[in-house]
Amino acid sequence: MKKKKAQTPKKKAKPAPKPKTRKAAPKAKPAPKAQKPAKSVRSAPKAVEKPAKRAALLKGSSITLPPDYRPTDKEPFMNARQLEYFRRKLLAWRVELLKESEETLESLQEGGLQEPDIADRASAEMERSLELRTRDRARKLISKIDAALHRIEDGSYGYCEETGEPIGLKRLEARPIATLSVEAQERHERMERTHRSD
Repeated sequence: MKKKKAQTPKKKAKPAPKPKTRKAAPKAKPAPKAQKPAKSVRSAPKAVEKPAKRAALLKGSSITLPPDYRPTDKEPFMNARQLEYFRRKLLAWRVELLKESEETLESLQEGGLQEPDIADRASAEMERSLELRTRDRARKLISKIDAALHRIEDGSYGYCEETGEPIGLKRLEARPIATLSVEAQERHERMERTHRSD
């Protein structure tokens, strides 16, 4: 008998390779959003209009105030009417100081009269010296008024430079160039006294 040869199984034909397709590149992750800087201590309370908006209100329209207008706590702090009130108050004060300084210059230019008596001459010299010191204080005050007007324009007027809290209408009425609240001013003066005593 003939032996049958063991048949080897036929190899199956390999399927044709699939054409390689490019995988889509992974989408780039969007750049992380820039984080907002942390609010500084000086930021104004949320209930108040934004500084840019307030400044635009002042520039864009002429605000009419009644002649007897006085800011009150019943209205929003440093609204457009209050800002216009303090702006007019500061401008009137500035004009008054400039007028006084012009008068001082005129009196000094026409001065120079020689008093025959030594006591009268000394008295006139003292008056002139006092007037010059007063004008120097007025000059410094004018620069503070200009700074306050600038703060009205940029919307930071009426808020304490140290704490960011409202200064208060009564304090601003008494001293429109104030940059610190009453509490911050007292703290500042205590620090000055302690450093002076050291």
